[in-house]
Amino acid sequence: MNPAEVATALLIEKTLETSPAYRKIDDTLYVIKQGSAYVMIAVVPWGDNKAMVRCTSQLVKGVDVDGPLAKQLLELNGHLRFGAFAWDPGEHTVLFTHTILGGTTLDPEELMATLRDVALIADEYDDKLMKKYGGQRMIDLLEEAAMERIMEKDPKGFRFE
Repeated sequence: MNPAEVATALLIEKTLETSPAYRKIDDTLYVIKQGSAYVMIAVVPWGDNKAMVRCTSQLVKGVDVDGPLAKQLLELNGHLRFGAFAWDPGEHTVLFTHTILGGTTLDPEELMATLRDVALIADEYDDKLMKKYGGQRMIDLLEEAAMERIMEKDPKGFRFE
């Protein structure tokens, strides 16, 4: 990691360390939970000695962005303070994302404002989009995957007989 990435990671950890909604995944990846949404916080290198903080929440998976949904997301983007809705065609997933400059100029208040906005928007719109367009929220996918892992470990031992 370059010095800007290290400084960014340290500031993220110091800013979020007391939050019960925060988990460190690895040296450059963190997650926070807000309601039914998860926000991934990635420290991304930029150039030789710069870094960015990319905050991304996967809102709804298994939808096709057709005319009405695409139009709604673009209209919403025009009203946001910052951040934007996006589309991952490979995963058929609607995302919400925002990136800020990291490094030694990263301000804890700016970081918290970014995380708060991304988390609140994600938590609000994962439900709204799923209700109107279908698909699954990230929390539902994670719970489903966790249950599958439990059942795979001992499928016969998880029965009432």
